[in-house]
Amino acid sequence: MLQGMRKHARYFYVLFIIVILSFIFWGVGPLDKPTELTVAEVGKEKITIEEYWRTYENARTMYRQIFRDQFNEELEKKLNLKEAVLESIINERVMLAAAADMGITVSDLEVQDAILSNPQFKRDGVFKKEVYFRTLELNRMTPEQFERSTRQQMAVSKLKSIIWASVDGIPSEVTPGGDTQKAQELSRSLSAKRDLALKSFIEAAKASMQIKVNRERIS
Repeated sequence: MLQGMRKHARYFYVLFIIVILSFIFWGVGPLDKPTELTVAEVGKEKITIEEYWRTYENARTMYRQIFRDQFNEELEKKLNLKEAVLESIINERVMLAAAADMGITVSDLEVQDAILSNPQFKRDGVFKKEVYFRTLELNRMTPEQFERSTRQQMAVSKLKSIIWASVDGIPSEVTPGGDTQKAQELSRSLSAKRDLALKSFIEAAKASMQIKVNRERIS
């Protein structure tokens, strides 16, 4: 089983990142509940206990879908899931702060387009305002909170694109219809370079930020 995990490590990594990013949909930020206990602080941004456990449960659900009956307490410990979830949320906050420092902005029109194209708010391929408001209401969010979270998510995505662009590029020897195996190897190499560039950026950004973590609250 673990051999299969290593074989498809990139696949699981992408799925996990998708799960972690999904926390943005459910609402984040200290403006919502300023008095709630926090598990970590990244600068002025707080990561609440509620947000952490919600994201953790989302991650467990995703891994349960992947591993089915093989997902148990032992595998969860091997994955170091609790720590991985916390680290991922912290990294997103670091990216958000870095994006703000770099002057990366998201326009109202970009936010609007993102919401209108969100499949969760569509019926028969068409955006439905009543579905949008009902979905937010069910998740105890106001349109303003969701729009703010969407803007944050898009700012982080823009920053990631800038970081990845620094290592992207198609070698001249790769041509359409060429060696498929070589193209796949180059694709894996590019993905590894992207991951390394992103990790290096985050670690450098962390060094310049004040980060407090209360791990005992998730033990």
